[in-house]
Amino acid sequence: MTQTAAPWSAFDLTGRTALVTGARTGLGQGLAMALAGAGADIAGLGSSPMPETDARIRAMGRRFHGLKVDLGGEFDAGAVLAEVAEALGPVSILVNNAGIIRRHDLSDFPLADWDGVMDVNLRSAFRLSQAAAAGMEPGGRIINVASVLSFQGGIRVVSYTTSKHGIVGLTRALATELAPRGITVNAIAPGYMETDNTEALRADGNRAAEILGRIPVGRWGVPEDLATAVQFLAAPGSDYVTGTVIPVDGGWLVR
Repeated sequence: MTQTAAPWSAFDLTGRTALVTGARTGLGQGLAMALAGAGADIAGLGSSPMPETDARIRAMGRRFHGLKVDLGGEFDAGAVLAEVAEALGPVSILVNNAGIIRRHDLSDFPLADWDGVMDVNLRSAFRLSQAAAAGMEPGGRIINVASVLSFQGGIRVVSYTTSKHGIVGLTRALATELAPRGITVNAIAPGYMETDNTEALRADGNRAAEILGRIPVGRWGVPEDLATAVQFLAAPGSDYVTGTVIPVDGGWLVR
């Protein structure tokens, strides 16, 4: 970004195509809508159709293309990028948001659940980043969704915690390698959010009260809380920011 650019143009995503994984509901849908609000066209990837996300993006005047892909299985990352390019144009913004969580005590944690979480949360992010980076021009953006558990140990969620620590390592490694090409790689670390992944926690009255009592701002987060963070990291105005992780946690990590 040059110093003479108008301030608003530093955050304009008009003409850009963003691929957002896990965009059917929750954080992914919110991230997709935030990028569309800044002018980007959206490809939403998920394991099932996402008519609600489609309708919301189109109502904002942006184009939308949905892809049904099981990120926990074998998939052709190159074919995903090619399909998006044909429908909307080359992907210049990749948001690796898709994630699942499994809760068990360590002694009873099934290997299948360990593998399933790692495949969706970490392996798919690597594969899509690898494929997207191959075709990105300078100004490309890769944004990973980490977690406050990227910095802490989680209770009964060993695979999720490990995968989110891995996302931070992936972010930093890719940032280092891709910086000479003008591609930035950053991450957002949400705190405790009102999503499907936290439904069990919020249904447990005692645990929910413990969590809420530690959040300085006094509430659970909502998908809209991530909007300005993802808009910033996707925008031209953040071209000197790479390899960083931005917590959006209501102050959880400083408590």
